[in-house]
Amino acid sequence: SYDTKKKKVLCAMELTDRGKVKHFYALKIPDYSSKSLRTIFDKHISKTAQVTTDEWKGYKPIKDFDITQIPSNNGKNFPTLHKIIHQVKSWIRGIYSWDSEFNIDRYLAEYSFRINRSQNKDTIFNSLIKRIVERSPVSQSQLVCN
Repeated sequence: SYDTKKKKVLCAMELTDRGKVKHFYALKIPDYSSKSLRTIFDKHISKTAQVTTDEWKGYKPIKDFDITQIPSNNGKNFPTLHKIIHQVKSWIRGIYSWDSEFNIDRYLAEYSFRINRSQNKDTIFNSLIKRIVERSPVSQSQLVCN
């Protein structure tokens, strides 16, 4: 049977100085408690980061991070985040016929990976070319095993 219950997903995003997405992370959580919200902080957010959240009360007990809470204003104060969340939902609905409880973490991890890598294409390519140029050449005879 298909699970029609909505899944709870926690999203975090790092923005560039120009307000563009630098990194994105999403985790499935069981509820919106402070304990559940804390998982993304411990896994992906630096203690020195300046964090801005909506005014959800679950963030208040998280005292060891620099958190500023502002009203969501129906998402208007977090437009980039809401745009990415919409894209995640559309991507999962469009690719997978159903998002099982077992696989949802994998889908979120794949989407996060794709977003994070797409933001660093130039860096990845340049790094690869630099590594190729700096290495000593390898001949075919060195590659072939006898």
